[in-house]
Amino acid sequence: MPERDGYIPGVPCWVDTSQPDPEAALPFYQGVFGWEFENVMPDGPEGKYFIGRLRGGDVAAVEGVPDGAPPVATWNTYVWVDSADETAARARGAGGKVVAEPFDVMGAGRMAVLTDPEGAAFCVWQAKEHRGARIVNEHGALNFNGLATRDPQAAKAFYRTVFGWRTLALPHGEMWTLPGYGDHLEERTPGLRQQVAQMGGPEGFIDVVAALNPIAADDSATPAHWSVTFAVDDAESTAAKSRELGGQVVSGPFDAPWTRMAVIKDPQGAMFVASQFVPENKDPGA
Repeated sequence: MPERDGYIPGVPCWVDTSQPDPEAALPFYQGVFGWEFENVMPDGPEGKYFIGRLRGGDVAAVEGVPDGAPPVATWNTYVWVDSADETAARARGAGGKVVAEPFDVMGAGRMAVLTDPEGAAFCVWQAKEHRGARIVNEHGALNFNGLATRDPQAAKAFYRTVFGWRTLALPHGEMWTLPGYGDHLEERTPGLRQQVAQMGGPEGFIDVVAALNPIAADDSATPAHWSVTFAVDDAESTAAKSRELGGQVVSGPFDAPWTRMAVIKDPQGAMFVASQFVPENKDPGA
């Protein structure tokens, strides 16, 4: 994939992980994904923000847990917007909450932290100097984001109001789509629409921006949340490396549509998915 330089409104564009001990998290992600880190925060009381890069391109970041937040490690999803203030107002009007009112992040951009009506937290990003993930869809880079929810119908109403998302029904579940996103991708990468069709992608698949994952009715422990998926060349070796570096393989590797995946917990407890693209797994039940 060509290097990204920005996104269109309504597309997940960035991820970072909040860690109780951010410096301790760096060796794990460097070892698993090959990231090279730079602290981009000036010296002072604001804390540290380590951006991870591949070939000099931003892929994700590691930060400390924000003041006042529980000391729990998490991965956070950011969605590109034209206005963080207007998006926060729409989210509040649609039944969500504004956890952190819109604020400027130096010259990088303006953001807000929101939750949907079920409590799943996400961030919105109004870009200035920071243009989101530069490298995506390759080993060690952001590949996908997904919402786990117990109330898909309520989620559909909320995210349609906030971002204009629709849904696409597939044999193995539903995906969030943004009308017009495929046109944007085709403009950036001519021929992409045809490539998706040749791989068996259904009509509308090129507009997909995230996954919609219902939480099982008998699962009372899992809260509604946004998940983060990174592309890997080999799910088995990524799982093994994660164990070696002190992480935990929660599930897998297992076959899923188009992929082989593993759910991994880093040493401080932040969960993510490692996904290997496997074209022959188009229909893993066949």
